[in-house]
Formats: sequence, C-alpha cells, structure tokens
Amino acid sequence: MTLAAPTADLQIELPTPPQTLAALSRLLADEDVNMLEMSRLIEHDMSLAAAMMKAVNSPLYGLRGRAQNVQQAITYLGTREVAAMCYEIGLRAAFPAAAMLQPIWDRAAVRGLLMGRLAKELYMDAWCAHTAGLFEECGKAALFRYAPEAYGQMLKSANDDSELVAMAQAQFGIGHDELGARLCESWGLDAGAVACVRYHVQMLATHHLPTQSPRRGICVLSALAHTLMTDPARLDDVALAYAPQAMLDQTLLLKGARRVKSKIDSALADA
Repeated sequence: MTLAAPTADLQIELPTPPQTLAALSRLLADEDVNMLEMSRLIEHDMSLAAAMMKAVNSPLYGLRGRAQNVQQAITYLGTREVAAMCYEIGLRAAFPAAAMLQPIWDRAAVRGLLMGRLAKELYMDAWCAHTAGLFEECGKAALFRYAPEAYGQMLKSANDDSELVAMAQAQFGIGHDELGARLCESWGLDAGAVACVRYHVQMLATHHLPTQSPRRGICVLSALAHTLMTDPARLDDVALAYAPQAMLDQTLLLKGARRVKSKIDSALADA
C-alpha cells in the first residue's frame, strides 16, 4: 500500500501484513478459536514459529516451565497472547533491521503485554488493547524506512513525541501518529486500536481522551502503560485524570495496573 502524505508530495509505502497473519486474523474472528489449527498455521511458517518460540520463552512472559512447541505455548499463554506475539514479529519483520528502531520494538512488546493483561483484568477487549500497544509507535518505523537520515535525526533530537510529530509534519506532511493509524487500518486492526494509535500523542500531551474514539477505555490503558513504563510514581495522578473521562473506576484501574506490572517485574527479576 502506497500512501500519499496529505500536505506534501510524498509516496510513503506501508507494508502489507504477511499471509500467515492474514490467515491468523481470520481464525481469530471465530469466537471458538481452534487451537490446533492455530498452532499448525504458525508452525507452517518456520521463521515465524522459530521467532515466536524464542519470544515465548523469554523472561518477559514469565513461564514457569519452557514451552517446547507452539501448541504448548498456546496452552500456557492463551490464543490472544500468542497471536499478538505473531503480530509483533510480523510487524518487526515488515521493516528493515536497524539499531535505531530496536527501542521502539522493545517498548512495543512491553506496552502491548501491559495493555492486554490490564484489559483482561478489567474485562475489556484484551486483543484490541494488546494490538493497540504493539502498533502505537509503528508510524515511526514507516517514516524511518522512508527517510532514514532525516527521520533518524528527528528521533535523536526530539524531546518528546509531540515535538517529534510536529517536526515530521513540517517536513513530511504527516506524523507517526497518523501514519501508524493508517498502517493499522490497512492491517485490519479493530477501530478502537486504530483510534488509540491515532490519538495517543495528543492524548498524552493534553490529558484529554479523544471524543472520536469508539473505545475510550483502550486509550486509558495506553496512558497507564506509558506511565508505568516511564514514571510509575505518577500512576495515581494519571488514573485520576483519565478514568472519569471513560467512566472507569479509578481504584480498579490502579489495582489492576499495579498487579499486572508487579507480575511482569517479578518475571523479569527472576530471570
């Protein structure tokens, strides 16, 4: 898919999802996901299966034992986390390997896991939340692939994402927030995840949830995950600012966020 940026004569190519992910998406559309069929689909793509097994046995997921195959991984973690892991691997593989992009992918893995598990704690759509977290910064990878030198310099010099978006809009006519949302749309992600990616920079800068979002609670989880990853001491203030806007219980949000973060931290510390 080639995207013409709105205010500049640019042709920014967005990667299409790998065939395995397209087939996986169709499987996930069924409420009663066939775990055996899912494991066979992943194992058929040998490079994806190898990368997924490496990821699933990493400290981040905190398994007590070691998964020996894809079906075991699905049994231990569930279809949603394994599918999200495949999407994460597919997204990374869609862009050239570059040291400057590695922190983006590292944050994506942690953010997606935080948002997905917190959504599960709060009986929200965990798949929507997990994919929103994974894809939140994907527009940066797309812009870096388009203009590695110019955008690489922006990544180094910008003080925060608001400044980075302003710089990209001035030079390319589009920021990573909008570009990332368009990539999410082209990959068929849920509208709530698309909106979270599109408005996350604006939301963090203004502390106001977007009225356009069909699932404002997912945006709240994005703000909580960002806070847990950057400044956990502000968690109470962030929950107080965002929870009422989405009509969510602040106390439940805080308990869930701390519980999820504690489990992930313990898994990493044990490793």
